[in-house]
Amino acid sequence: MTSPPWDITKDPAAVAPARARAARQLAAWGLEELAFTTELVVSELVTNAIRYASGPIRLRLIRDRTLICEVSDGSSTSPHLRHARTTDEGGRGLFLIARFAQRWGARYAGDGKTIWSEQSLRPAGLEQDVLEAFGDLSDLKDSGPLSRLGSRG
Repeated sequence: MTSPPWDITKDPAAVAPARARAARQLAAWGLEELAFTTELVVSELVTNAIRYASGPIRLRLIRDRTLICEVSDGSSTSPHLRHARTTDEGGRGLFLIARFAQRWGARYAGDGKTIWSEQSLRPAGLEQDVLEAFGDLSDLKDSGPLSRLGSRG
């Protein structure tokens, strides 16, 4: 499934509505648990396009075996991953995307480029892995030998 491409104005105020559209699309697909990471990715990709690109900017989400977020613009300038110093005010966008996405990259065409990121459709982390392996454990009584470790005062 693919969202319709959303046109984004070249204005920093367009970032918040882009995040909101992405969140609504995720809700329509039943993927609300991916909203935090997806909104972060959308925010960073759209902000970079507004700051550094030219031509029309478009955002699109694709739900397949993964969730793909694409931001297209009219520029052919390559994005560069860099490690910002602690005193830098910016420069962390692609680093954050690389950290939270499974993969990311760029595709080039005659009319510009598309920066994309790919996320798993399931929430990340130990909690999800435990649920998949053992199911819901919330009804188990905490009475094992390790349960006393948490109650030391």
